[in-house]
Parts: sequence; structure tokens; C-alpha cells
Amino acid sequence: MTEKVRVAILISGGGSNMVKLVESMSADHPAKPVLVLSNDPAAAGLDRARALGVPVASVDHRPFGKDRAMFETALLAPLLAAQPDVVCLAGFMRVLTPGFVARFAGRMLNIHPSLLPKYPGLHTHQRALDAGDAEAGCTVHEVTADLDAGPILGQARVPVLPGDTADTLSARVLGMEHRLYPAVLRRFAEGDRTPVLLPAA
Repeated sequence: MTEKVRVAILISGGGSNMVKLVESMSADHPAKPVLVLSNDPAAAGLDRARALGVPVASVDHRPFGKDRAMFETALLAPLLAAQPDVVCLAGFMRVLTPGFVARFAGRMLNIHPSLLPKYPGLHTHQRALDAGDAEAGCTVHEVTADLDAGPILGQARVPVLPGDTADTLSARVLGMEHRLYPAVLRRFAEGDRTPVLLPAA
């Protein structure tokens, strides 16, 4: 029997994308969740992961102040102990240093709420509205040292509707994130890096 790909998921908040990833890794899936790790010990997603039977850990970033290297050293301890083959960032709101990213080169994924290369960084939905875009969406990409700039592994699109606000657009994009990330992870775990392109919803 082929060993399943071991997946660690990093979160900062409620972990809705994490939940969809864990739920997708069913018996016939090539991967299995081995850890949910957060930079916030109070993150609601940790309780959701526990309820799904996934081991959890947390490393509070706040005591480290601006010392990202020391925080990442602490973060690595539970992460390496879980021996992940793939690391999925799912609403992990800390920018990782190039040194940390290099440890997982080619096997760290992130989901971003825009159609990259448009709108890397924050406030993506408002930026799409301000630009008068006809559509918005989300992207799963490999993580590289450059923020939101790694190879694209999947995208899903939604139309921008008349009267949309950043909140209403965000909610529709999040629904597509919940479909896209599991689809990309399955394909990635099978060794296929062909981008997943979901039809507009």
C-alpha cells in the first residue's frame, strides 16, 4: 500500500479552508492531515481541527515581537516533528522569511483571495472593486520567497455583481476557495502540478 502524503496546515483564525482540506482527505485520498498549527493559541480553527481528530499545536508569535527568525525557529519544532511532505497555508497571516520558505521549497502551498498576479498582499476585494474589475476570484500557488508570486496551481473565478461590497465579494470568493484548495491539494498530492481551473460560479 502506498504511503499517504503527510499534510500540515497552518492557520491564524477560524480555519474554514483548513476544515475543507481536512474533510476532503477521506479514505480514498492520496494525502492525510498530520498537524494543524497556528500562530494564535486562541484561534478557533484549533478547536475545529481537534473536533476533526487532527493533532494541533500553536506558537504564539506575539512574544517574539519583530524577531521573525526566532518565531520561525519555534514554529519549526512542532512542524518538523509532524514530518509533513506538504505544508498548506490556509489563512496563515504571518509573512514567512525566505529561509523558512526554502526549507519547504516546492512543497508549500498557499491560497490567496485574488486572481494572481493581480492584487498580491492585503485588501484584495476592495482593490478589485476600486479597479472596476468584472470578475474576481482566488488562486492557489506554490510559496516562494516573493510574496504571492509562486507558480500558480489553480484558480477559480466569480463575477463582480452590481452593488457588491468588499464583504459580499469576499463571501462569494470564499465559497470558491473551499472548492479550489481541496481540488488542488488532491492533484498536487498525486504529483500533478497542472493548474486546476474551476468554472466561474
